[in-house]
Order: sequence, then C-alpha cells, then structure tokens
Amino acid sequence: MMAPTVAEMVLRDLARRRTVLGLLFVLPLAFYAARHDQTGQAVRFAGLGLAWGASTAGLFSANATKSIEPRLRLVGYTSFQLFVGRLVALLLVSWSIAAAYFVIIYIDLDVARPGAVAALLFLTVLVAVPLGMLIGAVVPRDLEGTLLLIALVGIQMVIDPASDSSRYLPFWSARELATYAVDPVGDDYLSRGLQHGALVGSALIVATAALTAVRLRRRKHLRVLRSSATA
Repeated sequence: MMAPTVAEMVLRDLARRRTVLGLLFVLPLAFYAARHDQTGQAVRFAGLGLAWGASTAGLFSANATKSIEPRLRLVGYTSFQLFVGRLVALLLVSWSIAAAYFVIIYIDLDVARPGAVAALLFLTVLVAVPLGMLIGAVVPRDLEGTLLLIALVGIQMVIDPASDSSRYLPFWSARELATYAVDPVGDDYLSRGLQHGALVGSALIVATAALTAVRLRRRKHLRVLRSSATA
C-alpha cells in the first residue's frame, strides 16, 4: 500500500506550489476567454488550455522527483508504486480543475450535449498528465520540456483539425468531442473522439510506466549495498 503514500507526498508538494496550482487553473480560463465568442472554439480551447496546464504540472512533477525516487527505491518502494502514486495525484488535481471548468462552461455557454464536454475534459487530462510525465522522463530539464510542450500545443492549435495529419497529435480528440458537443453532427464524432483520447492516454501511460521502470531499475551494485546495510 505504498502507492497511496506516494500520492499523498505528491499532493503535499503540489499544495506548497500555489503558483503552479494557480496557473493550472488560470491558463484554461485565458484560452477559453480568447475564443468566448465562438461556442465550439471556446470549448475546444478550454480543453487545450487544460491540456497545457496539466501536462506542464506532469512535467515539473516528474523532474522534481528525479533526485528523490532512486532513494525511495532503496528503502523499498517499487518503480510501479512511485509511478502510480504520482500519476494518481496529478490526475486527481487536474480532474478537480476540469470539473470546475465543466461547471463554468455548462453555466456560461449554450451547449447542446454537455456530456460530451465532460468527456472532452476528462480525456484531455488523461492524455495531458502522462504526456507531461513522459516528456519529463525523456528530457533532462524543465526548460527543454516546456519548449517541447509549447510546440506540441501550438501545433495542435494552428493545424487544420480536419486534416489527416492532425489525428497523430495527442489532443485531436478535443476537436471531435467539442464539435459533437456544440454542432448537430452524428455519433461518429463522439466515437472517434472517445476512441482517440482513450487510446492515446493508455499508450502514454504504458510508455511512461516503462520508461520509469527502466530509469529506476535496481542496479546490481545498489542491491548489494542494500543487502549489506540490512545485514
């Protein structure tokens, strides 16, 4: 039962970073307000703002714990427990903010299918958090990781969402679900959005878990040192 302990530690760390939590809440609001005059675009950009904030939180959290996790491995935590605990904590915080934005959109906009908005925000967080953690596992510093996230979200915003290439971007599902939520389109938009978001989110979680396991694998000389210390 060490994963809940890890999640609690991550939540405590986030609680001390009030600026990060503030930006995580304000950024989607800025994206939302920028396209408030167009209901469909406002919903989609709120999702992209949430994607940017949640993935940035995942990136910073991943880099902040890189120096601590090897020591936690030595005292008995597994890489799976460390990964799951951090992932769960970040998802809970991001989904809480997503719930607040769902209420804002539901009250503020005339959305034909509010359930699709809830699905959009839920899947956006499911994709964004492991994406930020994956970039944190691959890129050594926050600056490079932030630039990479800016590039990904920026391309997602400017690319034609109807083009075939846009389907390979992580947040393409936001366009499909936003369209389904606002416009009188068929259920194929809903199914494509749900399938894309679930598939990308699952793939990112698996990839991040694998990289975490490789990075935190217990090397032979560390196993010997721990055995000597407990003897």
